[in-house]
Amino acid sequence: MVWTTLAHHIDIEWLHEAYRRTRKDGAPGVDGVTVREYEAELETNLQALLRQFKTGTYRAPPVRRVHLPKGDGKQRAIGIPTLEDKILQRAVLMVLEPIYEQDFLDCSYGFRPGRGAHDALEKVWKQLMELGGGWVVDLDIQCFFDTVGFDHLRDFLDQRVRDGVIRRVMGKWLNAGVMEAGTWSHPQEGVPQGGVISPLLSNLYLHEVLDRWFEHTVKPRLRGRGFLVRYADDAVLLFEYEEDARRVLAVLSKRFARYGLTVHPEKTSVVEFQRPARSWRIADGHATRSFDFLGFTHFWARSRKDRWIVKRKTAKKRFGRAVKRIAQWCRAHRHWPIAEQQCALNLKLRGHYGYYGVTGNARALKRFLHMTERCWRKWLNRRNHRAHMDWPHFKRLLFRYPLLLPRVVHSVYPRAANP
Repeated sequence: MVWTTLAHHIDIEWLHEAYRRTRKDGAPGVDGVTVREYEAELETNLQALLRQFKTGTYRAPPVRRVHLPKGDGKQRAIGIPTLEDKILQRAVLMVLEPIYEQDFLDCSYGFRPGRGAHDALEKVWKQLMELGGGWVVDLDIQCFFDTVGFDHLRDFLDQRVRDGVIRRVMGKWLNAGVMEAGTWSHPQEGVPQGGVISPLLSNLYLHEVLDRWFEHTVKPRLRGRGFLVRYADDAVLLFEYEEDARRVLAVLSKRFARYGLTVHPEKTSVVEFQRPARSWRIADGHATRSFDFLGFTHFWARSRKDRWIVKRKTAKKRFGRAVKRIAQWCRAHRHWPIAEQQCALNLKLRGHYGYYGVTGNARALKRFLHMTERCWRKWLNRRNHRAHMDWPHFKRLLFRYPLLLPRVVHSVYPRAANP
C-alpha cells in the first residue's frame, strides 16, 4: 500500500510528544537556540512550527558539521541540526516508523524499536553455532552516510509514502546543505550522521539495496545455507560454503555500484571461520581466523565442558580507544576531589560493562578495570610532584574509594535455561 495522506496525524499534541522525545542535552545548531530559550515560549514556538509545516513555508536550516576522531586516526563528520529541526524530524519519524517497520526484515537491527546491537550479536552467535562455523563476509561500506544517492532514496520513498506535505519537508532536509567553518555547501548526496530522520533513511536505503536483494535473490541461488545480519551500515554475511561466500562478495561490488555505494577494498574480506577439529589444541597452531563485529572479536575457544564454542571479546581497537579516553579524562580532571573522580569513573565503568559485559568477556573487563586503575594512579601522582603514591598506598585509597567491579550484563545462560 502507498500512503498518500499522513500529515494530518501531526498536530500540536503530536509536536508536544515529539518535543518530549527529543534529546535535551544536545549541542545547538546553526541558529544557536538552546533548549532553555526554546522552552521559554514553547507553546508559541510549536504552534508556529506546525503552521509552517502545514502551509509549506517551513525552511530547513543547514546542518552544523563537526568532526570527531575515529579509531583509525581519521575523522567522522557529524551533523547537528537545530532544535526546531530535531522536533519536526522526530514528529515525521513517529509517523513513518510504524509504516516501514512492517517492511524491514528480521536481519536488520540498527536504530529500530525493540532491537539493539546485542540482539544482532546474539543472532550472529546463534547462526555461527548452528552452522558450526563456515565462511564470513566481513562487509564494510566505504563512507556510506556520505554517498547515499538522493535520486535512489526518493524512488525508495515513492514505493510507500507519497504524502505531499511530508515529502516536501523531507526534500528540504535533503537539500538544506551543510554549514562548516562559516561556509555553506550543498552536497548532492549523503545523509548527515546526527540527524533524527537519518537512521530511518539509511535503513530504508540498505533495506532495498542489500537486505531484500540478499533474501529474495541471493539466498535461493546458494549451494548451502546463508544468513545476513546488519546493524546500520555494519553487516556480516555468514555462509556454509566458501564457494557461496566468494560468489556473493564478487557480486556485492556491482550491486552497490548501481546505487552509488562502494565496498571498502581493504576492510571487506572473506574470513574462514570453520570449527576446529575435535582433537585440535592450541599448541597445534592457528586453526581459524577471527572477525570483528560491533566492537567484539569473534573466535573459537573451548568451553568448560571442553567443547568448541564461539566466544566474544572486546575488539583490540575498541579496547585501546576506551583506555585512551579514560587516560585523557583522568589527566584533565586530576585536581577534582577524590570522591568526585571516583563517582565519574564508576559511571564510565558502568557504561563500559553495560555494552561489553557479555558472557565470555570477563578477562577483557578485568583488564579494562586494571588499566583504569593504572591511569587513575598515574595522574593522581601528578597532582603533587613532592608526593609519590606507590601501589600499596593506592590500594588503600581504592579500599576507601572502590571502583566498580566487572559484571556480565548480557548473559546467555538465563535465556538458555528459560528461552
